[in-house]
Amino acid sequence: MSKVSYYLQDHLSGEVMDSTDARRYFSTDASVFTITPTLAVYPRNEADIRKTARFTWQLAERGRLLPITARGSGTDQTGAALGTGIIMALPAHMHRILELDSRGGKVLVEPGLNYGKLQQTLMTHGHFIPAAPSSMEYSTVGGAVANNASGDRSFKYGDTRLYVESLRVVLANGEVITTKPLAKRELSKKLGLATLEGEVYRRVDALIEENEKLITGLKLNVTKNSAGYDIWDVKTKNTFDLTPLFVGSEGTLGIISEISFRTIPYNPSKTLLLGTFDDITSIAEAVRELRSMSELPSSIELVDKGVFELLHETHPNLLKDPLLNPYPNFVLLVEFDDINERSQKRDAKKAQKILTQYAKAIKIATTSETQLEFHRIRQSVAAIINQNRGNLRALPIIEDGIVPPESLADYLDGIYQMLAKNHIKTAVWGHVGDANLIIQPYLDLSQVGDRQTIFRLLEEYTALITRLGGSTSAGHGDGRLRGPYLEKIYGSEIYDLFQKVKQIFDPYGTMNPGVKMNVGVDDIKALLRHDYDVGAGYEHLPMR
Repeated sequence: MSKVSYYLQDHLSGEVMDSTDARRYFSTDASVFTITPTLAVYPRNEADIRKTARFTWQLAERGRLLPITARGSGTDQTGAALGTGIIMALPAHMHRILELDSRGGKVLVEPGLNYGKLQQTLMTHGHFIPAAPSSMEYSTVGGAVANNASGDRSFKYGDTRLYVESLRVVLANGEVITTKPLAKRELSKKLGLATLEGEVYRRVDALIEENEKLITGLKLNVTKNSAGYDIWDVKTKNTFDLTPLFVGSEGTLGIISEISFRTIPYNPSKTLLLGTFDDITSIAEAVRELRSMSELPSSIELVDKGVFELLHETHPNLLKDPLLNPYPNFVLLVEFDDINERSQKRDAKKAQKILTQYAKAIKIATTSETQLEFHRIRQSVAAIINQNRGNLRALPIIEDGIVPPESLADYLDGIYQMLAKNHIKTAVWGHVGDANLIIQPYLDLSQVGDRQTIFRLLEEYTALITRLGGSTSAGHGDGRLRGPYLEKIYGSEIYDLFQKVKQIFDPYGTMNPGVKMNVGVDDIKALLRHDYDVGAGYEHLPMR
């Protein structure tokens, strides 16, 4: 072991590893990048995180940078779970449910907890967190908070940020703070602290006060957003809360050690509608009217013909029950989950009338068996994005864009034009109710031409989303992949504020540097893998 590893192992209750195989394992996540870390730390508790952060801060004060990257299950598709210094592997020990108020629906957890296990526990008590991503069975709650994750039911219920009540966070120098909404008197006490916490509160407060008009005027008009830092929701008329800054910050401002979630009642009984469509205009009009309903569907999901055609090549029997070949151009899945069964049926009938105006055909599933068949259409995406086509792999490079809902038709049309221009066969799916779509083009990372295509697509895709007033990161985070394009999305003035936020919390750059902020296209080009797989993720058939 190195001197650093020996030192940390001597001072931590958790384990430290710097073996070649451990470093190799942590050199990849679910992104197209690779970075080999110096060592891995498996913190047993918050004290271990504090000691590690304090150690790297002291090294940085002496001019030596050994950054920390907090990591969950390594499912991040943007490279945010990779780093050159210390990988802090949280699931090994910090995976407990600490408190559960089954009556009030509050739950306190550690960041390494598997999201699916948390959700199962909550459901047995009649509650759930509706912002759960589709990857919840193999990802952690800490990762979801770090990315401000969202899922299919976020259309009705919103993203993770809305369900995080408070956090315990280890700052870059090892101090621990608790974030929550503060009244003016509580904020005044924080502003007077002679610590890094006090410095953070003073400087963030001043930054928002001095740039109030700029911040207010440049908020993106999208239903969910993880791009940059949420400087818009920190200060309200009556409260000041740092929690929104940390949710979606991807470990670049501090390391989350505890999360307090609020939950809502869960209803296992649902009504699901399936509509098939011929054209983009009909889809956009149907979604527009569904969005105008007084009681919203819990989800509106889209799957296009490209998914079915690719699936037919490799798994031709997977869809033979819910869909027959020739396949429709688009399938829309609309779900209702109102607790009141009568209201749920009433709203489903209203949605059926809307779909009748635009869809080619409609089916309704009220039984669990039929609903499973319908859901297989959306879940079938997993079978194609993890299936090789020779040396071609579906790569997660343009997979989380979102635009204002009224721009959905232009967004879809722009995507198909971009793919046709670049001669790429792929599939499109996603949370169409939020105009949040996913595309994973098939490319070969071993080919120079395809590696160049990646960055051409990123440029064109960012330009399309920017033109439509959208965000490149709806719920998967910026990471290293989308960090270079943040300034194009927001403009230089807001990007400058983001840089100042990063500097306030992380003056020495020890908190996951190269992620989200201060990263360029040339930086990430050097990190591209020459092949691609999702590693241990195959145990769970990853999907998005």
